[in-house]
Amino acid sequence: MRRLLVFNQTSLDGYFADANGDMRFAHNEIPDVEWDAFVRGNASGGGTLLFGRVTYELMAGYWPTPLAAERMPVVAERMNAFPKVVFSRTLAKASWSNTTLVKNDLPGEIRRMKAAPGADMVILGSGSVVS
Repeated sequence: MRRLLVFNQTSLDGYFADANGDMRFAHNEIPDVEWDAFVRGNASGGGTLLFGRVTYELMAGYWPTPLAAERMPVVAERMNAFPKVVFSRTLAKASWSNTTLVKNDLPGEIRRMKAAPGADMVILGSGSVVS
């Protein structure tokens, strides 16, 4: 059975974002060699990435860009190449490479995916999917 992992950054008081939806607290403008190595190492693991709509739109708006390829080439290459699943009732289409859109039955789809053969799955952000 495939494992389902969650990779999230939260504030010390347990929030994904502030009252205005800002997530800057989770991003360091000053380069951090140790953190960047950790992220690159995680990106090399493979598997399927799972998102809710909000996180998907954030990720799809950044990782396919030249800026992402310049700043974190290894992570950008893998984020674009990995299979991805976005869970959304409102998203009309998912155009980021290798993405499947699932509109209904999130718990059932997760169970089916876990039972199928393959590499582990990772939920990135996506507090609504995690809950």
